[in-house]
Amino acid sequence: MTENSKRAVIFEEVSEDYVGQRLDNFLMSRIKGAPKSLIYRIIRKGEVRVNKGRTKPDYKVSLGDVVRIPPVRVKEASEPANVPNKMAADIEKAIIFEDDYLLAVNKPRGMAVHGGSGISLGLIEALRVIRPQCKRLELVHRLDRDTSGVILVAKKRTTLVALHKMLQNKSGMKKRYLALVYGNWPKHLKDVTVPLIKNELKSGERVVKASQEGKPCHTRYSLERRFEEHTLINAEPVTGRTHQIRVHCQFSGYSIVGDDKYASDEQLKSSKKQGAKRMFLHAQSLRFKHPQTEESMFIEAPLDEAYRDFLNGLVAIN
Repeated sequence: MTENSKRAVIFEEVSEDYVGQRLDNFLMSRIKGAPKSLIYRIIRKGEVRVNKGRTKPDYKVSLGDVVRIPPVRVKEASEPANVPNKMAADIEKAIIFEDDYLLAVNKPRGMAVHGGSGISLGLIEALRVIRPQCKRLELVHRLDRDTSGVILVAKKRTTLVALHKMLQNKSGMKKRYLALVYGNWPKHLKDVTVPLIKNELKSGERVVKASQEGKPCHTRYSLERRFEEHTLINAEPVTGRTHQIRVHCQFSGYSIVGDDKYASDEQLKSSKKQGAKRMFLHAQSLRFKHPQTEESMFIEAPLDEAYRDFLNGLVAIN
C-alpha cells in the first residue's frame, strides 16, 4: 500500500498464508510502515472490522475473514535494500533445496541471517529482494553469523507455523552439526545438560554462560574423527538455546576451534598459526517431515573450502 492508496477503505479477505495470525500482526503486514501504536488505536476505535464486527488485537484471523482496513497515513515504506551482485550470486549458489513452501540455504560463514547490530543486510532481507515473487519469506530458525550450514526459510505462514511446532515440541526435526574442537574429546561424553544463561557485557556484547540459574539445555555428542590435537564431533541440539553447542563444548573443556568468543586466546593463536580462517561449527543436516507434502526430508549442506582444507591439513589418528 502507498500513501495515496490509504485514502480509501480497503476490504481484504484473509488468504491461507495469514490463517492463525493475530489481527494486529496481520494489519502490520498490510499497512507497511505503520507503528504498533497506530495499529492498536485504529482497532480500539473500531475503525478496523472483521466480518463487519469489532474485535481485539489478539483475535486470530481465519480463512475467508473479511477485514476492513481504514484509510491511514504513514510514511512511505523505504525502498528495498540493494543487494550486491556478489552477495546475490553467493546466496543463489547456496540454495540447496526449494519448492513452493520452503527453501534451504547452505549459509556461508560470516553472513548474518538477518540485519541488526550494525548489519544492514542479512540473509533473509537479501532473499526477499532476490525472490520478490515470494511475499512471505520468514526464517524458520537461526544460525550464528560465524556458523555455516543449512538453514530453512518458509515461504508460507502455514509452513512456518508447522515447522515452529516441530522445534518447540523438540520432536519431528533433527539437527546435526559438525564441530572441530581442541583436544581429545572423550568417547564416553555423549550428553551435556548443564543449564545456560545469557549475559550482556558493558560493551553490549552478548555472552552465554553455564549456570544452574539458567534455562534447561541438552546437547548430544558423538565422535566423528580423531586428530593429533583435535577431535571432529557430531553435535545434536535437543534444545535450541543461543550459542548452545559452543558453550557446552567450552564447559566440557573442549572449545570449538576458531571460536573467538568462547575459546582461549592461546587456543586461538595456535589455530591461526595452523591456518584457521573461521570458526569450525557447521550445521550439516536437517531431518524432518515436510509439513505440506509429508515427505521425509533429509537436507545436507557440504562443508566449505576453508573447513575442508583445514581438516585435510591435520594428522588423523586411526
